[in-house]
Amino acid sequence: MTRFNDLSLLYTRPGFLLRRAHQISAAVFEDECRTVGLTPAQFGVLTVLHASPGLDQSSLARALGFDKVTVLRVLRGLEDRGLVKRSPAPDSRRNLAVQLTLEGEVLLNKAQKPAERAYERLMAPLSTEQQMQLVALLQQMTEGLEEHARAAFVPADRP
Repeated sequence: MTRFNDLSLLYTRPGFLLRRAHQISAAVFEDECRTVGLTPAQFGVLTVLHASPGLDQSSLARALGFDKVTVLRVLRGLEDRGLVKRSPAPDSRRNLAVQLTLEGEVLLNKAQKPAERAYERLMAPLSTEQQMQLVALLQQMTEGLEEHARAAFVPADRP
């Protein structure tokens, strides 16, 4: 038997497990947030905009680790639903500032409980100590490998 026939080598690789965990995380979130009609990406955009009103599109993309195409796609969907509005950024006519509408604020508030249930469901198989370890390890991994990311991540609360 060759190494290629041993699927345990594939199924125990961090990349495979991270991708599978992400699929499950998205499915759990979408299940819990079905009543508010939000995806994890949309919830992230609304949350960042709530914390940083008027953020420009480029900074918003970096605050979520999104590429420009992804952030534009998410923003268009949210804008079509009347949840965000874009206008010329005060410091640059080439960039657009984004802010939540009143409807966006209301929906974000309504999404808090389902999002929290999704988080609790996702972490349920782990003890409290394991949950903290997992988050710490994921933070260490992403921070340590940030230079290899396809899209930069710069939290909105950092200059």
